[in-house]
Amino acid sequence: MIIVSNTTPLHYLILLEASELLPQLFGQVIVPEAVIAELQHASAPDKVRQWLTNIPAWLEIRSPVALDPTLNFGSGENAAISLAQELHADSILLDDRKARLEAMRRGLAVAGTINILDIAAEKQLLDLPTAFRKLQNTNFRVSAALLQEFLDRDAARQAKH
Repeated sequence: MIIVSNTTPLHYLILLEASELLPQLFGQVIVPEAVIAELQHASAPDKVRQWLTNIPAWLEIRSPVALDPTLNFGSGENAAISLAQELHADSILLDDRKARLEAMRRGLAVAGTINILDIAAEKQLLDLPTAFRKLQNTNFRVSAALLQEFLDRDAARQAKH
C-alpha cells in the first residue's frame, strides 16, 4: 500500500500523541521533503519539531521527480499531490479542503486527520470521543456538525459490540 501524507495529518497526530496510528493503519507512509520543512518550521509547535529529531522507520522521505505546475496550493500540498500522482498512491492524507477536492478530482483517494482517527476507532486502536476532545484543544479547524456525525457513527458501532 502506498500512502503519501501532507503536513497537517502528521502535525495533528503528533500533537495528539497518536502518530503511531499511521504505521498501524497503513504501514509505510511517504512524505515529500516540503512536508518535513513545514513540520520543522519555526512556527510549528515544539512537540512537532522535537518529534522530527528521531524520524521513525515507517516514515519515508521522498520528493516528487517534478512538481505538477497546475497545482496552486502550499508547498506541502503541491509536493504531496505531485508525489501521490507519480507513485500512483493508494491514498493521500490531506486536510485542506480545496487540496482534498483537487486530489479527488485527479483520481486520488483522500483521507484526513478526522478519517484517520475514525478508522483507528473502528479498529479499536483509540477512543474517538477522547481523541476529538484532544483535537479540539489544538488549533485544528473542523465543524462541530462534522465531528458529531463521526461521533454518532462511532456510538452506533460501539452499540453493536
